[in-house]
Amino acid sequence: MRIDLFLKLSRLCQRRTVAQELCDAGLVKLNGHPVKSAHSVKPGDIIELRIRNRKLTVRVIAVPTARSVSKATAATLYELIKEEKFEDPLLS
Repeated sequence: MRIDLFLKLSRLCQRRTVAQELCDAGLVKLNGHPVKSAHSVKPGDIIELRIRNRKLTVRVIAVPTARSVSKATAATLYELIKEEKFEDPLLS
């Protein structure tokens, strides 16, 4: 499954286009390397995602086979490893 689609189905990103833009900006890393939105994801992969003032590090547990996933199922697709919050200097 493509990483942009996984980010949308797991609800780490609200929309697939947002996930694609994050990948294009270099804000998504897979196993430590920046990736394009079409890159494949498999169980066991580590995803680092930078959104606004936080950085999430998650481990992929399962990759869904369907194009739609319930909210309860979406939470079981990944395991949160680390969450870092940064203060935005523009808001200070």
